[in-house]
Amino acid sequence: MNNKANKVNMDTIAKKAGVSKTTVSRIINGNFEYVNEATKEKVLRIIKELNYKPNSLARSLKQMKSNVIGLILANMKTTFWSLVIEGVEKRCHANGYSLMICNSNNDPQLEREHIENLKMKQVDGIIINPMIENKPLFQELIDEKYPLVLINRRIDGMALDTVIIDNVRSSMLAVNHLRDLGRKSIALIAYTSQGISPREDRIEGYRRAMESNGVAVDEMMIREVEEKPGTAKEAVKQLLMAPDRPDAILSSHVSMISEVIEAANELGLSIPNDVSHVGFDESVWSQHLASPLTTISQPSFEMGELAAEHMIDFIKHKEAFVPTTTLLQPELIVRSSCGNNLLNRA
Repeated sequence: MNNKANKVNMDTIAKKAGVSKTTVSRIINGNFEYVNEATKEKVLRIIKELNYKPNSLARSLKQMKSNVIGLILANMKTTFWSLVIEGVEKRCHANGYSLMICNSNNDPQLEREHIENLKMKQVDGIIINPMIENKPLFQELIDEKYPLVLINRRIDGMALDTVIIDNVRSSMLAVNHLRDLGRKSIALIAYTSQGISPREDRIEGYRRAMESNGVAVDEMMIREVEEKPGTAKEAVKQLLMAPDRPDAILSSHVSMISEVIEAANELGLSIPNDVSHVGFDESVWSQHLASPLTTISQPSFEMGELAAEHMIDFIKHKEAFVPTTTLLQPELIVRSSCGNNLLNRA
């Protein structure tokens, strides 16, 4: 029985279905443009009945395709990125692609090496959370019409397909909510921008929201710190020990959240009684903190899915593909850390 199954090929399928070998080939490769629905269903049914397994390696060599997509991320430590990977993988798997994942760790040289290695491995395209330092390399890829999709970060002035979250609006949602609760002095803790667009946009969103509320931006309330353990905590302690301390803090990265809480605790201050707190990125533990955290939830899984969809479209229609920028919307999830429960009591 196994020997018979091994002899099944496209000719066998074509004869049994009463169609040409070309039609069978089109259906196997997902090209349904010239195939009617009835024929497609018939051929797929026969393939299943005969347990036909196409030789994916031979098919890839013939088409000069690997059916592998590269994914280069700058950080894989958070729930945010775990969900992005899940979204990319789900869409890739549904379309017959495998995924090769690399971590640049925000190192431009390592990112370049990953790009070169993935190209040597002949992946069909690369989805990347990019470093601005590699703009010249990205321009080379654009000139080659190499399938490249940016995720999470944009690079201005380049014709690159981009799937990102509206980080300006994210900060505005948080600041506007805190202002609605009566908070007058709102501090922002952010990592140094270094040309990384989400960081720049979150600071810009903070500025816009304060100005739209008729509040002059106090530069001392914007604290940019190095992305190292303890830097956010120290910045928060300095702010909270000042005579004119803020009555609310917006932490612009998920890794800062615990440091904001530690700083307040060490100074004997209560969240939200003494200082309100809003953080970026919804996590499974956000609602389980002593003061459940108000967060800016980002559609990370959807971003991963869309980036993969764009990549697959790019691969299939390389010459006709037109890069676009897709802007996904965040959501404010309100819990008690912002002080909304205090307002309700009043």
